[in-house]
Amino acid sequence: MRAIWAGGCFPGRAISRQCILSCGSRCFGIHEDYQERIKRVGRVKQIKMIVTDLDGTLLRTDKTISDYTNAVLGRCRRAGIKVAYATGRGGSAEQVAPSGFFDGRISMNGAIAKASDRIVYNRPIPYLAVRLLLSACDERGIRIVSENSDIHYSNFVVSDVWEHISNYVIVDFLRHNVDAEKIYTPSPTPDDILFIKRMLPDSLYFVLTADGNRSLGQVMHKDATKAKAAVALAHSWDIDKSDIVAFGDDYNDVDMIKECGIGVVVANAVDECKIVADFICGDCDNDGVAKWLDENIVWNTELRSEVECRIWN
Repeated sequence: MRAIWAGGCFPGRAISRQCILSCGSRCFGIHEDYQERIKRVGRVKQIKMIVTDLDGTLLRTDKTISDYTNAVLGRCRRAGIKVAYATGRGGSAEQVAPSGFFDGRISMNGAIAKASDRIVYNRPIPYLAVRLLLSACDERGIRIVSENSDIHYSNFVVSDVWEHISNYVIVDFLRHNVDAEKIYTPSPTPDDILFIKRMLPDSLYFVLTADGNRSLGQVMHKDATKAKAAVALAHSWDIDKSDIVAFGDDYNDVDMIKECGIGVVVANAVDECKIVADFICGDCDNDGVAKWLDENIVWNTELRSEVECRIWN
């Protein structure tokens, strides 16, 4: 059961029975099973792992993380809670979210998950599975990139679109023989998207996400999802998925929001995310993730520790 704040209730809080009775049409959440909802909200108390998207969620619009957010994440880690990010980014994630601030990292929409520097999940795309797709897109004039180990194999000058990407190689995709962690295309048209989807084998899927002021079409291995990578990362720490709180904002976060024990979306999230979330927090430019953690996780954890300390002393 999922329920959402949409103006009638307060962001960051569960929709209550009073909300259901009083807000009416102002709440567009689905109140299917109130008792099940209460059980899910109760799991906040047992959270052992935090996994958050970066762009549009943890990162502000200017691609920075505030000192306050860093401080809150640090307090969570000191309390014994594992903190990880899950992003569609590859190597560029290190530039905006240094690995030293996180226990785990999920990149390429879930193609790779690392606990510290140890790979615990890896779902690349075999080059033979996409050679025809890549060459067909090239022939059609669709700008396309096959990324692996932070090298961008492309049919165009990638730095013309993303100035910070200099490690690209223009290739002949008919002869390309490197597996892909992710395949992507900037600002695809509706016809481009339809063309790509029609050519996809069953082993792959397509997802469209935001990338600043443009859209980004991405092709992934069917098992390269943030949800599956987050569960694998949690299992490497002997943590159950019901003990995970996940934060997101875009289409590639939906499965993670649904699968983890508690799903929280920022106020600037797409509606598809809000529909499946348990909570809505503030937006990415106002430390929404950190404030929710501060109010719901950090305060409870530190209070519990203080009480236990007083009992034993």
